[in-house]
Amino acid sequence: MRRKLKSPLPQRHGLDPVRLRTPVAPPEGAPWATMRDHLVERLPRVEPARIDAMLREERIVGLDGPIGPDAPYVAESFLWFHRDLPDEVPVPFEIGVVHRDEELLVVDKPHFMATIPRGRHIVETALVRLRRELDLPALSPAHRLDRVTAGLLMFVVRPERRGAYQTMFRDRRVRKTYEAIARHDPDLSLPRTVRSRIVKERGVIRAYEEPGPPNAVTHVELLAHRAGLARYRLTPETGRTHQLRLHMSSLGVPLLGDDFYPVLTDRALDDFRRPLQLLAAELEFRDPVTGQERRFRTGQQLQAWDSYTDWAADRRS
Repeated sequence: MRRKLKSPLPQRHGLDPVRLRTPVAPPEGAPWATMRDHLVERLPRVEPARIDAMLREERIVGLDGPIGPDAPYVAESFLWFHRDLPDEVPVPFEIGVVHRDEELLVVDKPHFMATIPRGRHIVETALVRLRRELDLPALSPAHRLDRVTAGLLMFVVRPERRGAYQTMFRDRRVRKTYEAIARHDPDLSLPRTVRSRIVKERGVIRAYEEPGPPNAVTHVELLAHRAGLARYRLTPETGRTHQLRLHMSSLGVPLLGDDFYPVLTDRALDDFRRPLQLLAAELEFRDPVTGQERRFRTGQQLQAWDSYTDWAADRRS
């Protein structure tokens, strides 16, 4: 396997630089005389004036150093640069460290924080914040949690171990247990196993169920109920997008705070009220590196169960 080229640029704000590889040749009839010409076509969302400024400021570099504004086009070469960061709403919650050793970092991710940079969430993500705060520039996620889901999230400290742990999650060799709060339905027979076929189309924000062979399986148990609410344990066998939320909604007990199911509701990025009442509570697995049996438990509680009034209060953090 070819060794990945090391970037000549360091991380910035916990983020790796973007790497581009130039093609062998430009499209017919549109020759690139300079690297600048190629970048203007390659990066249509970046204003040409911004690319010019980055070149003047020597912020775009190749293996031999900064690329000048008039540098000729070179096929099959590599360029690195840092993208301009979007304005982000700070997520006003801390990340709790549950476990840390030379191989693994397990944390308690808060609600409203994305796992990795994507779209409008870049610096205010668990990965980027932890890289900065714990001085772990090579940190990488072993798996992911939805932005609105809180709880246990595992990261790999050393790059050479990343494949072993990510493969463990991919092959479903991790027992993941969640807790959730929803309406109590005394007519809903539990425990039960929900099986359905879930489809998530690219570019469509919600998933949906359709007839066909099941590809999503969730075990649902009732842990306790009071005052019309219930606390559930959810144990997924599969990991489809929004699986737990969709399965609970299909049972007629959608999770408190769910803006997607059964009805899609817009929420502003600075609205931290009424978080989704879904918590990644436990992770259990045999460590693929050490062979040790591992079990981690969240230190968080779901707010609506402890104090529904506080959870439902109409305030912004």
